[in-house]
Amino acid sequence: MVTMVRVPLRPRLDLDHGGRWTSLHGGGREWLWTRPDPARGSVIPGSDFVDAGGLEECLPTVRGLPDHGDVWSRPWEDSAGAGLVRGDGFELLRRVTEETGAVVAEYRLSADPGYAFVWAAHALLDVGEDARLLAPAATPARVYPEAAGMLGRPWPSGAPYLEGPWPAPFGVPLDRLGPDDGTTAGAVLRCAAVRVVDGPDVLALRVEAPPEVPVSTALWRNLGGFPAGAPYRSIGVEPMLGAVFDLAEAGPGDAAVVPPSGELTWRLVLAAERMSDG
Repeated sequence: MVTMVRVPLRPRLDLDHGGRWTSLHGGGREWLWTRPDPARGSVIPGSDFVDAGGLEECLPTVRGLPDHGDVWSRPWEDSAGAGLVRGDGFELLRRVTEETGAVVAEYRLSADPGYAFVWAAHALLDVGEDARLLAPAATPARVYPEAAGMLGRPWPSGAPYLEGPWPAPFGVPLDRLGPDDGTTAGAVLRCAAVRVVDGPDVLALRVEAPPEVPVSTALWRNLGGFPAGAPYRSIGVEPMLGAVFDLAEAGPGDAAVVPPSGELTWRLVLAAERMSDG
């Protein structure tokens, strides 16, 4: 009989470099993939994104401008044990704790009422070719144009995304996270919680927010198809507030909005388990 055993996780954070998560470790394995790049240490607000792996905080957008948002490129400060960063028109506070082995990040965004944004925990994971992403069957998944060559149909002119049911929108099994085949796909799943299964290990990712706030999970499945000329493998599983990568493309209900109180709070929960015989 196979049972699931909780594996305590321990994070490591770098406030000086965008509040970046540099490690998520537990049970003898590291969940975060990293790609050292010396350019990461010298970015300034407005810089093009430097893909060094780990988990980057993206706010107020992921794609678009600023590239991957306005907080990953700013130094954060310590505020009574929490990370604090100020951007253009907002202030973000993040407090990371542990609850029964799970890692919990509590966020508070302060801004003018009506301020609209997208946030993502841009986590790049170190997983093998047999890893799978599990989400509720038939979850609506918004698939983005880099996957056009895999769909077997023309991409509609001007469409920012196409929506189909998980796990295989338009016949493409996006739940399979390898092996490398030279393709790239980006998608936004309209669900708050997913699980990544990699051999005997499972990582659960969940975002918790007020009921009026749209929540999603983004997938970046780069199986050696990006960037052109020097491709590499990178797998992003990214809990989100919002339902689009680019805030500029948000339609009604696609972005989080600061309420009349001037503050919006949410939580990110990361937990690991391991399959055990017995």
